[in-house]
Amino acid sequence: MKIISWNVNGIRATLGKGLAEQMDTLNPDVLCLQEVKARPEQVKSEWLDAWPHALWNPAQRPGYSGVLILSRIAPLSTSLGMGIEEHDDEGRVTTMEFESFYLVNVYTPNSKNELLRLPYRQVWDATFRAYLNGLAEKKPVIFCGDLNVAHEEIDLARPKTNHFSAGFSDEEREGFSQLLDGGFIDTYRHFYPDAEGAYSWWSYRAGARARNVGWRIDYFGISPVLLPRLQAAAIHADVLGSDHCPVSIEIEA
Repeated sequence: MKIISWNVNGIRATLGKGLAEQMDTLNPDVLCLQEVKARPEQVKSEWLDAWPHALWNPAQRPGYSGVLILSRIAPLSTSLGMGIEEHDDEGRVTTMEFESFYLVNVYTPNSKNELLRLPYRQVWDATFRAYLNGLAEKKPVIFCGDLNVAHEEIDLARPKTNHFSAGFSDEEREGFSQLLDGGFIDTYRHFYPDAEGAYSWWSYRAGARARNVGWRIDYFGISPVLLPRLQAAAIHADVLGSDHCPVSIEIEA
């Protein structure tokens, strides 16, 4: 079973930049998209319509945030959000239950310039952690998406100048550490613990992507019980169309 996660930074724009063709080449069984910035009725696409199972969670605010899961495999159940109104109006979480695990697609809030939204981000991190742990009491969990944090210094090109930047503050990094310590494995680092220059997001400024001045902020995390079934984890840095690139895992269904 191949699962791909990609922050498309606007699904309508990325469809125009080859999303369908690139995903057909990678051929996922399940595709988790973040920052779709649209409601389903706003997106006209035969390719999207061909997926047998689609779970949209758009934000209430037009053109903002939003997540989508596309699956070729029928889920046992689905849910939107985390069941807490103050966190759920921005369209940031979708969950599909499959036979042997829950799959959670997430677009974590950005702490913004000067960390203006950091207090909310810390509340979000704790709430999301509790949500995943609650699911994990029932069956194993896979979470994926744009977590908006580079966990360790190896996860971004210029750590020394970014310790007070959104996505690399001590508080955000600690929040992600607590998530992993609470019972999840960073799948990419499981296979590639020392890999440098492995990034999933690049600023549009100053040719950052061409120079690979990036951040690894897109993840797959899994419950440890799933580890024997985990076959691969990858970052698809050659796939263009967004300021993020797709990340993926392959796991025995």
